Amino acid sequence: MQSTLNRRGFLKVIGLSTAAVATHHAMGAPAKPAKGAKPNFIVIYADDQGYGDLGCYGSKKLKTPNIDKMCAEGMKFTDFYVTAPVCSPTRSSLMTGCYPRRVGMHQHVLFPHSTRGLNPKEITIAELLKKQGYATACVGKWHMGHQKQFLPTSQGFDYYYGVPFSNDMWLPANMKYADDAKLPADFSDDVRKAGERKRSTVPLMRNEEVIEYPANQPELTERYTREVVKFITANKGGPFFVYLPHTMPHYPLHISKKFKDFTGAGLFADVIACMDWGVGEILKALKDLGIDENTLVIYTSDNGPAPGSAGPLRGKKGSTWEGGMREPCVMRWPGKIPPKSTCTELATIMDLLPTLTKLAGGQPPKDRVIDGKDILPLITAQPSAKSPYESFFYHTARGELAAVRCGKWKLHIKPPRTRRRKNQPKPKPVTGAQLFDLSADINEATNLADKNPDVVKKLTGLLTAFDKEINANLRPPGKA
Repeated sequence: MQSTLNRRGFLKVIGLSTAAVATHHAMGAPAKPAKGAKPNFIVIYADDQGYGDLGCYGSKKLKTPNIDKMCAEGMKFTDFYVTAPVCSPTRSSLMTGCYPRRVGMHQHVLFPHSTRGLNPKEITIAELLKKQGYATACVGKWHMGHQKQFLPTSQGFDYYYGVPFSNDMWLPANMKYADDAKLPADFSDDVRKAGERKRSTVPLMRNEEVIEYPANQPELTERYTREVVKFITANKGGPFFVYLPHTMPHYPLHISKKFKDFTGAGLFADVIACMDWGVGEILKALKDLGIDENTLVIYTSDNGPAPGSAGPLRGKKGSTWEGGMREPCVMRWPGKIPPKSTCTELATIMDLLPTLTKLAGGQPPKDRVIDGKDILPLITAQPSAKSPYESFFYHTARGELAAVRCGKWKLHIKPPRTRRRKNQPKPKPVTGAQLFDLSADINEATNLADKNPDVVKKLTGLLTAFDKEINANLRPPGKA
């Protein structure tokens, strides 16, 4: 278990932040990081933002100038995958570098009544970076267990500020409240003990205590941004790792008065614009602090869209069609990532753990299977760099092995159900093997299984071998 920041420690962070800003203004232009200094890492993780929900990925409706600029100054990934079409499983992959099924986090999302979470015996990316001297912070939606032993402060993070699960959920029982927590006037002892099952009323936490209930959701994106800026300012001497899993644009959507009607294109567009503003504030802080060139910033999403768009991809959140699991991903690191670059090789959310750990001077765990790969050659656009994956495996929202991709080919053995749209006839169920050439058919519209039996046989063999291997190397989730 890692040490945590208590309230006094947090106030110290705020004090350090203020002092750092004052020093910066007094001394003029900030100095560049020392040669050979370990890089800082910021991972911004949107919730339910689709492949088509950024300007740099083709959206005409949504305005995302800061992320688009980040893309122009760095790299855009066209084939970046998460490991499930819903959020709790994919977050476990980011933390552990593993398929959710391998670490017991594959069975859909966690709820306030759930008694499981990410096993504290797992070694997270935050724990690995702490061993290399990194200050670590998680700011935003956690959703890998809300009991104390599962919270970020027990999983390698020095500091946590955010909500424990999705914003459409409710108050769980037996949570610890800060002495000065902001609670409704009618917040009774009965509510404290039993929890209040009222949808979309989630607690806001600092470390292991509830500091506000219900959380003021319209302000969360801006609050998260300010917390991140404070943390990186306080730790500008580095190295630091910030994980910013946003609450938005998960439904129900919320927006502050500042950004309401900001775009003129509706609530969803306003929510995305607010998130984009936050990216701009963080990038500006890095430049002002003189640590821009020593910081790798990654922006991606946890699964496909619910209210948004998957762009040219078929399917949305909850689906193993490409739209449910192929995500926008932009990386920026001045001087290391070539500007205006594009990576068309397959990479995944699991790759962050081995890649960032090695960049920090450490090594991934050797005593367990890690599915992620080191993708630094792809990130830095090394000549002839290729995906380290022979194959990538798709699992359903409940952890069922459903499909495999190998090169340009994708084989579905458990095709997703097609949802009926309003005022349309019930669609015919998709049955049998479904084989698609993603290089020519990104929308997965033309089934080529009958014309390519050898490919179907090969990919079926990959699925069988993977299923056997992972079943032989399963690790349990944590139990409360």
